[in-house]
Amino acid sequence: MNDQDSTAPHRHGAAGIAGFLARHRTAAWVTAAAIAFALLGSGAVVAGASTRTSASAPVSLPATDSATPTSTPTPTPTAAPARPIPGTVVPASRLRTCSVAELSTDSRLGSFQSQVVNATTGEVLFDRGGATPSRTASVLKVLTSAAALSVLGPDYRATTTVVKGAEPGSLVLVGGGDLTLSRLPSGAESTYTGAAHLDTLAVQAVAAWQADPATANIPITSLVLDSSLFGDPAWDPSWNRKELTDGYMPEITALQVDGDRDNPKQSTSARSSDPIGRAGQAFADLLGSSVTVTRGTAPAGATQLASVQSQPVSTLIKQALIVSDNTIAEMLARLVAVKSGAGNTFSALQTSTVAGLATYGIETTGIVIADGSGLSDNNAVPPSYLTRLFIKINAREGNLGVIFDGLPVAGGKTGSLSYSDRFTGKNADADGSVFAKTGWIDTGYTLAGIIHAADGTPLTFAVYALGDVGDNAKQAIDTITAAFYRCGNNLSNT
Repeated sequence: MNDQDSTAPHRHGAAGIAGFLARHRTAAWVTAAAIAFALLGSGAVVAGASTRTSASAPVSLPATDSATPTSTPTPTPTAAPARPIPGTVVPASRLRTCSVAELSTDSRLGSFQSQVVNATTGEVLFDRGGATPSRTASVLKVLTSAAALSVLGPDYRATTTVVKGAEPGSLVLVGGGDLTLSRLPSGAESTYTGAAHLDTLAVQAVAAWQADPATANIPITSLVLDSSLFGDPAWDPSWNRKELTDGYMPEITALQVDGDRDNPKQSTSARSSDPIGRAGQAFADLLGSSVTVTRGTAPAGATQLASVQSQPVSTLIKQALIVSDNTIAEMLARLVAVKSGAGNTFSALQTSTVAGLATYGIETTGIVIADGSGLSDNNAVPPSYLTRLFIKINAREGNLGVIFDGLPVAGGKTGSLSYSDRFTGKNADADGSVFAKTGWIDTGYTLAGIIHAADGTPLTFAVYALGDVGDNAKQAIDTITAAFYRCGNNLSNT
């Protein structure tokens, strides 16, 4: 089509148009078809643009002789589904290469359980049965100490008193649970440094008796022994009775002296079958030879004449941990039970000790407490509980620094890790860096505590060697513990 053809109809009017079309009918049909095709093409372009942008009004097409086609509805755009993304990005785990796998299979370790944790991050670096509750031997003293700090507090002291008896001339010696009270003369130290002394108590009692006008002229003729603060039995049925004669454990009574040792100055010394009687006779001897001794309880509201106190709990814990003293551990456990209101017998310790531990916010499920010292095979604590508790001890949370300060140290000058058979030879490179509680009973050896590793990483650990194991289990435990020290944060679980 050219410009002339497109403008001609406007110059001739309607008649001109008719004539024009008559003269050029064939050309007109061709032209009309071309125009229609062009319009259809334009409509398609516009319609295509419409489907890519918005739902605008449809474009009108020119009429034709054929039937009007049905219009196709414009499809509604559908949003593509969102690509899934992870809710939390898990960082890649560090590849650790320092393995102790071969050491963990040492036959000297018997039935082996262990866990090692990075005390800063809380990451478990090594685990072999760490979640399984098992007997702990004397490592249980750490739990007893933690419960005592929670329930009694570091400043609590056990008090032994003397009160007036119900009968004329009668005194009552009331045991307050201080098993460290000494029959040695004041100025002489027993195995418990700083312990209270019976003679101090006797001097006070006699002075108060004589100063009271109501009793000044009445001689003291009888002594009643009150040990009712702790209930029976005094000996746990699960303990081997040879522990008493071998000198490791006394009967647990609220009134006794020197942990009922034959020799007050020796840590390991045979104990008697009557700790209450031994204490009572020692006190009666200080009052005079004419005093008779009986058992009973103090009258309600009786007048107090004298009292002495034990060392504070903070000191008692250190004395118990450094040489693994069973007597103090049982003393603390029973005082926790009494103070908490759980009872005054061995059967109360499960409730009172676990309740005392609850304040530290560590899961206690599965823990079984049969005594305070760990002598019983019936105790059960998973290594994982100890590693978590030692994280808090290492951080000195609350009063738990008291426990850290009482732990034996490998290669130290005193304590159960200073002995000549511990951390010797190649294992001596960990000396000064392992702070841990030792444990030994007939059915196992244990060690648990804190390692200041060679790479500077603080680790907490627990190792159990249980079953039919011998004394050489200690060396196997030291060997794998020294390996933990060398590996540090590069310790592998494989």
